[in-house]
Amino acid sequence: MSNRLEHLESYLLDVIEGRRHGKRAATLRFVLRQFSRLFALIVQLRLRLYKWGIMRPHTLGCQVLSVGNLTVGGTGKTPIVEVFARSLQEKGRKVAILSRGYKRIKPPLSDRIKARLTFQAYGPPPLVVSDGTRLLLDSAISGDEPYMLASNLPNVAVIVDKNRVKAGQYAIKKLGCDTLVLDDGFQYLSLRHRLDIVLVDRTNPFGNRYMLPRGILREPIRNVRRAGFIFITKSNGDGAEDLKAQLRALNPDAEISECRHCARYIQNVFTGEQLDLSHLKGLEIAAISAIAVPQGFEDELKRQGAKVLHHKTYADHHRYTQQEIINAINHAIPLGAKAILTTEKDAVRFPFIDRRDLPIYFLRVEIEMLSGSEAFNEWIGRICFQ
Repeated sequence: MSNRLEHLESYLLDVIEGRRHGKRAATLRFVLRQFSRLFALIVQLRLRLYKWGIMRPHTLGCQVLSVGNLTVGGTGKTPIVEVFARSLQEKGRKVAILSRGYKRIKPPLSDRIKARLTFQAYGPPPLVVSDGTRLLLDSAISGDEPYMLASNLPNVAVIVDKNRVKAGQYAIKKLGCDTLVLDDGFQYLSLRHRLDIVLVDRTNPFGNRYMLPRGILREPIRNVRRAGFIFITKSNGDGAEDLKAQLRALNPDAEISECRHCARYIQNVFTGEQLDLSHLKGLEIAAISAIAVPQGFEDELKRQGAKVLHHKTYADHHRYTQQEIINAINHAIPLGAKAILTTEKDAVRFPFIDRRDLPIYFLRVEIEMLSGSEAFNEWIGRICFQ
């Protein structure tokens, strides 16, 4: 079932992005366009209901900040959340990251039905991936992004629940947190935000400019006006003046910063050994990834001097089996590969294997600010000391 859904997802992406041709694809695009119009109406109606006070957000009595985007996938959100949470924690805040745990393994259907039939409005307690001192759950239960954040932020709590109000209440009452960061929270209106940080991908800001399901937009582009801070991610350092001008026309008040994702080192998935990036120069490798924009990962490996002999890709958030990793090794060895490279987000979904024919490394990527760092630090200061 999982593989069939991934194939369907890949097919729909090909249709949406125009890689599929013919009458069937054209008809499907027409149908998807009608659903996009309906979805846009629903999104705008929901926003108006909150604006008019018919629907009301919850207030938890502490700082609530969200990091999100207008589009689905591929903006490089997780490293931004990591930088933001670490900056707050280092300035003395007790921080919890609240995530929905996208594509994690859910409780059995029988348990979920029982919770609804017994009128458990808030359901079971949220999943605590990290309490700020210990890593408590694996990536299968928590989801790959929450697990990755918890692994890299030892002094920050990470909590997973679809109901972020419940998760926030737990973080405040049980863990003593005073600052909540909503991971992927721009569209989560049930909890009042003090600040919305919106990420815009420099390489593909708004896709084909259609709403879901015809495009990748979660809401109309004009809604970026709700943002207090805008990060242009994956920048190449050219200033992105055209994109900045477009964003300023939509939101003249938001601070705008540019940043890029920089490779720092490679690390063995199973042993934890870290190697300098110079180890990649001239190295013949095979790559494997299941992320929204796999080409960006491959391009970065080539920029570091690696010779990519083969790149096996899966649907975003694919959970690997042992056999798939073994197949990758068996395919890479005859090609002459000396190592297998993957992303950090993929690495947390790798099952343990005993095979050591080839070392398997992930590429550690961090954020580098290109512009707007002063404004960002000022925002952090205001949040921490108000």
